[in-house]
Amino acid sequence: MKKVFILVGEASGDLHASNLVKEMNMLDPSLKWEGWGGDLLEKQGVQLRNHIRNLSFMGFLEVILNIRTILNNFKLCKKQIEDFQPDMLLLVDYPGFNLRMAKWAKSKGISVTYYISPQIWAWKASRIKLIKETVDKMYCILPFEKPYYEKAGFDVSYFGHPLIDAKQNYEDQKESTSAKNKAVIAILPGSREQEVKRKLNIMLKASEKYTEFNIIVACAPNLPATFYAQYRQDYPFAEFVFGKTYDLLSIADFAIVTSGTATLETAIFRVPQVVCYKSSYLSYKIAKSLVNIRFISLVNLIMDREVVVELIQGDVSKNKIQKELDQLIYNDSYRHNLLKAYDDMITLLGNEGCSKKIARDLIGFYSR
Repeated sequence: MKKVFILVGEASGDLHASNLVKEMNMLDPSLKWEGWGGDLLEKQGVQLRNHIRNLSFMGFLEVILNIRTILNNFKLCKKQIEDFQPDMLLLVDYPGFNLRMAKWAKSKGISVTYYISPQIWAWKASRIKLIKETVDKMYCILPFEKPYYEKAGFDVSYFGHPLIDAKQNYEDQKESTSAKNKAVIAILPGSREQEVKRKLNIMLKASEKYTEFNIIVACAPNLPATFYAQYRQDYPFAEFVFGKTYDLLSIADFAIVTSGTATLETAIFRVPQVVCYKSSYLSYKIAKSLVNIRFISLVNLIMDREVVVELIQGDVSKNKIQKELDQLIYNDSYRHNLLKAYDDMITLLGNEGCSKKIARDLIGFYSR
């Protein structure tokens, strides 16, 4: 295995993939990389053929509205892979696109590895047939996924969650932080333009009453500074930071977080949070009819119970966010129970070294 084409479609995948590529390069410096991803992958030596800023479409309606772009992306990606002639296609999350590419790659005789397995336990369980037919090696990152896949007759590998590595890497590299003059409420509104537009105004309005706190918004590095200009103007009490999510979580006392990877990151940093999810009405109705899960946040899914409060669609309101924040801030026993649950969850996710273990296993698998 000398040439790898990697496909990443979102910011969280860029983070995890970059750590895996780093470890693989350390084990085999001769590897050549091309693919789709973000700035973090590029820093690890991947020649980017498309950037994640062009790839994130959230929800069913948004996919329909951008269907021409998505279809053109399939054609472009196939052409780039054929030109590169990789020994392996490494797919990272992003299942709507990546599973189709897996099927095509398999038909061309290209080995397929999937990192961060599709969440077929949530919806589209029928995809297991396609996965069995097209994926040579699968790595999952949630503890309950391995037995789920094995019950379906497909052997997958689980070495822990890469966010444990990401946090440890951050801790190892960060400089000492100066003392805070105030406690901090962090706002993590997401990385997609549509989701930020739907929720950030509400999140900021909810935080306005907490004058004893610094309110800091984690801006997505894939969105331009001009995108946040109106929010800066309308909410002058808030600070906006770019590319410093872990710096922010390391000093945050509480957080308002968009559902997704950020909920798990916030929990690993042991920051009490309220989770928000809001998509277009049509996308939500379609998802609700198709998705078979009790919770939307990874924290609750891993623990299989409500650890953090989830506000969904119409419940994402100023008053309901404030009601939960008040509990987290002013009710000591409530907050203590939440933090205890975080600790239990972190134990389930395992020790650091996930990326290194996967890199070693993956290179060994293709060396047989």
